[in-house]
Amino acid sequence: MAEQRLQGKIAVVSGGGSGIGKATAIRFAEQGAKVVMLDRTPKHAEETKAIIEQAGGEALVLECDISKPDMIQQGFAKVVETYGKLDIVFANAGINGTMAPIETLELEEWDRTMNINLRGTFATVKYAVPYLKERGGSIIITSSINGNRTFSGIGFSAYASTKAAQVAFMKMAALELARYKIRVNAICPGAIDTEIDDNTYPSEDLKQVQIPVEFPKGGEHPLEDVPGEPEQVANLVLFLASDESSHVSGTEIYVDGAESLLR
Repeated sequence: MAEQRLQGKIAVVSGGGSGIGKATAIRFAEQGAKVVMLDRTPKHAEETKAIIEQAGGEALVLECDISKPDMIQQGFAKVVETYGKLDIVFANAGINGTMAPIETLELEEWDRTMNINLRGTFATVKYAVPYLKERGGSIIITSSINGNRTFSGIGFSAYASTKAAQVAFMKMAALELARYKIRVNAICPGAIDTEIDDNTYPSEDLKQVQIPVEFPKGGEHPLEDVPGEPEQVANLVLFLASDESSHVSGTEIYVDGAESLLR
């Protein structure tokens, strides 16, 4: 029997209760990692944990709101207290936030998206570094095609700004942390069939600035005619977490079926 790709690894996944985080947590566990989920909705993460345990894997759920740095710091301390080390960090948690014209987007709404998506990503990496430095490891950040290769999401100025900044931060971190054998990469999903739209709040005046773009039915997804699945993204994250990508760092990888090349 072939050795599992993450055998003996300790992996932290933020936002493991749904979508890409859930699919990745399950994939990590299938490949031998012990998975710790930092999630602001522990009930949902516990459902992921149950799936992992039913398949013979091991998982732990810690309540954590990534907009609160103290919770992140305490979470990583608990991971290392429990398992003695840290190997993989998937900084995945985030929101779409409010979709609104620049003129009417409230500063509080801008700040909320920034605090969760950008400051939360920074804090997740910051508090993981002291533990990853001991033996090296892999950090993967969930960014997006928005803000990096696609700019047609009118009203998403805050979200797209956080996603562009995540890629810039990833590159800075990859260079700074290379001396410790810590690899840092970002994934940029396109349309993926997840529940993130539940965290999207379109304003009533958005239609005043929207630019209509029409594609033939299915044409917005060139490769498969439909949005991608979380499991397809999880396979990429698995590669970046594993030793198979040992010479890959400082890179954003698009996982969108060529969707962003149309926009």
